Amino acid sequence: MPISIETFALDRAATGTLQSQIQQMVVGAILSGRFRAGERLPSSRALARHLGVSRITVTLAYTELVADDYLAARGRSGYFVSANAPAPPAFAPMPARASSVDWARHLGPALPALGLHKPADWAGYRHNFIYGQADPTLFDAANWRLCALQALGKKDFAALTADQYDGDDPLLVDYITRQTLPRRGILAGPDEVLLTLGAQNALWLTAQVLLRGARHAVIEDPCYPSLRAILAGRGRVTALPVDAEGLDPAQVPPGTDLVFVTPSHQCPTTATMPLPRRLALLARAEAEDFLIVEDDYEFEMSFLRPPSPALKSLDQTGRVIHIGSFSKSIFPGLRLGYLVGPAPFIAQARALRAQVLRHPPGHVQRTTAYFLSLGHYDALIRRMSRAYMERRRVLDAAIAATGLEVAGAATFGGSSVWMRARGADTEALALRLRAEGVLIEPGAPFFATPDAGAREFYRLGYSSIPAGRIAEGVGVLCAN
Repeated sequence: MPISIETFALDRAATGTLQSQIQQMVVGAILSGRFRAGERLPSSRALARHLGVSRITVTLAYTELVADDYLAARGRSGYFVSANAPAPPAFAPMPARASSVDWARHLGPALPALGLHKPADWAGYRHNFIYGQADPTLFDAANWRLCALQALGKKDFAALTADQYDGDDPLLVDYITRQTLPRRGILAGPDEVLLTLGAQNALWLTAQVLLRGARHAVIEDPCYPSLRAILAGRGRVTALPVDAEGLDPAQVPPGTDLVFVTPSHQCPTTATMPLPRRLALLARAEAEDFLIVEDDYEFEMSFLRPPSPALKSLDQTGRVIHIGSFSKSIFPGLRLGYLVGPAPFIAQARALRAQVLRHPPGHVQRTTAYFLSLGHYDALIRRMSRAYMERRRVLDAAIAATGLEVAGAATFGGSSVWMRARGADTEALALRLRAEGVLIEPGAPFFATPDAGAREFYRLGYSSIPAGRIAEGVGVLCAN
């Protein structure tokens, strides 16, 4: 029995290649029982014409499905659902039932939200000023794909498939210790590095290990919203306001156990902590016996001038925990970062990570190791820096021409600008702008107290918006 061609339809907004979408349609229909063993699929020519794709795309999809035994090829007769294809479940779906569980009692207080939200279709907006998103025109997809294929090879079979329990890919750790960290002035051994699922995971591990009991943490205000969510309910948290030079060490209260800072590129104001403040913070930490967590995100985007030395590079007594990430420089979905600290701390963090997720996926680690060690990463950073410099130039000129207020001045670059609209509610402003194809990030989620003053701020990111659209987008923003 032939399967009607009308049952096939592509979702042009879906992710993935056209070939993979066709494969997913067929597999889904087989697993749900809509396509049954022995039924004939439309010819590759007819389906290609119906879907508006090339015939080779359909042929490749059918060939993959034959290889996986979902379909069977019968010469000139065409393609049929294989007799060996998985059978759909024989039982009927369970009917919905009323629950007698009091989930409010079992779950306890709700976990705090991350605070930052972007529409799922953000990439479809003409003027997308959302921070930290990848630009497909800049990313080296071809070489990333080659590195991923190399990591799938026989030589790397163990790195791909082995359960390393609490271990990390030695190739990636070796590159980080010999190349990445020395660029920040940091010398560390393999026992002082732990790979994480991005910087956020590194912050969580650090908080879990170091903030047990009634300990006192200090954070910046404004700061990365996810950090505030991570620390909620973990001892006492004091939010200290930052100024044009970041956190003021003199304001750290007595009895502090842990200070979280973003000294090289304050999040979100982009302020850079000058050397005297860095030294003062380290001296205060030594004198009052507290530790410092340095989130060194985005240091690679230094197109205005070289970044300041990492706080960890100035640390003489082992009081600084350093956090880095590849999510901003490669792509956010990579979710790969690292912790650097004294061996006793890393051992504890490694043991905790092993309890939760063992280790980041081996294939992701080995692919990244090849991408870095073969020079593709440095080439990507140079390409991104040139593009960001041009976008920043256009953005600065557009802001100056329209008279909008810049609230933070980036010292060495980055990929965003911290702005202020006095007397405005940027949450409402963002909603109005979205209707006109412009996306901005309201500033309130970054503040410990999102009052009227906090709601005046907003962030403009330029990592994924083409330079040619920036001025037009700023003009729409100014008109609102």
